[in-house]
Amino acid sequence: MTPTAHGPVVDVASERPQGAGRPGSWARRTIYIVLPALNEEASLPSLLHGLRETLDEAAASYRIIVVDDGSEDQTARVAETFKQDMSLRLIRHDANQGLGMALRDGLRAALEEASDRDIIVTMDADDTHTPGLILRMVRMITEGYDVVVASRYHPESRVRGVPLLRRTLSRSASLLMQALFPTPGLRDFTCGYRAYKASVLRAAVGRYRDAFMTQEGFQCMVDILLKLRSMHLVFGEAPLILRYDRKSGKSKMRVWRTMRHTLFLVLRRRCGA
Repeated sequence: MTPTAHGPVVDVASERPQGAGRPGSWARRTIYIVLPALNEEASLPSLLHGLRETLDEAAASYRIIVVDDGSEDQTARVAETFKQDMSLRLIRHDANQGLGMALRDGLRAALEEASDRDIIVTMDADDTHTPGLILRMVRMITEGYDVVVASRYHPESRVRGVPLLRRTLSRSASLLMQALFPTPGLRDFTCGYRAYKASVLRAAVGRYRDAFMTQEGFQCMVDILLKLRSMHLVFGEAPLILRYDRKSGKSKMRVWRTMRHTLFLVLRRRCGA
């Protein structure tokens, strides 16, 4: 148990990665999948089933890391039940700390276990991100990309069920980021579905130390890319099939608050702060 400013973190570890030692090209690297989760009791089973089916069919070596960020439902219990059938590590926050802190603890746990040649994937736990895209993103990493983002703005992308206002705001944010921080291969700065070389994240943590993850809210996704951007990496995008129509319940994102915090963050980074 590790104390934090928001209360203790309970880390329930389990066995080695699923498929470790299995022959085949997909088993030569381990894929660590970090799932920050808040009240995802209804969505998590479908997502975990999809991940298991996709990665087992590919004979991939993988490890799931669920970070239960102070859920008030049975998210943690659901994750525990899947530990019987797949390699899964559960980290629990006693109180909600925000997406940034949940992601921080998940990435930290992945880096504790991963070798430099492994791949770390982050996804939303609400079953709106299709697991099948992981294989394409991992393949792009093995082809030479350092970071791959599942992009809503790739020509082959499809978006289902996202309200028009939110789509308009997201598109405006993308255009603003491209204007202020032009980055070859990168148009979607806010999507949380990503694949990273473990060596890249380890180097970023070594460079920024505790300052690598400081944003508590959804703007943390922008901040991570802005910090990685300064490391002269190779970015790429894969076409996202965003199934927002499968989302259970309301979004956890407070849209206007997130837009305001993201704008302040972008202005600070633009001014070198």
